[in-house]
Amino acid sequence: MQTLILHPDCSAGPIRSVSGNIEATQQGCKARFRLDGDISKIKIPVHAPSERMDNLWKTTCFEIFWQPDGGQYYREFNLSPSSRWACYDFDDFRLNSRDAPVQAISVACAHDADQLQLEASIASSLPLPAKIALNAIVEDVGGHIQFWALAFDTGKPEFHSEVCRALHLENIK
Repeated sequence: MQTLILHPDCSAGPIRSVSGNIEATQQGCKARFRLDGDISKIKIPVHAPSERMDNLWKTTCFEIFWQPDGGQYYREFNLSPSSRWACYDFDDFRLNSRDAPVQAISVACAHDADQLQLEASIASSLPLPAKIALNAIVEDVGGHIQFWALAFDTGKPEFHSEVCRALHLENIK
């Protein structure tokens, strides 16, 4: 698992640590995220039918950014603990956002008092080698948002920044 860091402008909250892992597969990829801390003090979207939905990032959510080497194009996945998901393609930094094609996305989430785990299996065309970002948005019950990533650019939290794509995937496992 890769350790995500809290953006320096965010206050400490009920979550002590966030980690994530991703591996390329023949069908696309598999990812896993884990939050450690006082899970009762964060907002967890209620389970819902697995379907594409916008604005998942407005509360607790996990994100993957996938950028093939040598280009400006990238794909963004939003994965909610509710099992809802979103997938967008961009031609360049926040340019020409549109729904991306996917064959299937399944999201499973489980939690107890001290830990929340989300696992996702994504069937989508994902070229390799690629630069990858693993991100988390965590909203506490008071409405405060924390931003977690592998790396951050200076300034406000911006998950679309190439700096966040700090993981490199070469091969299918």
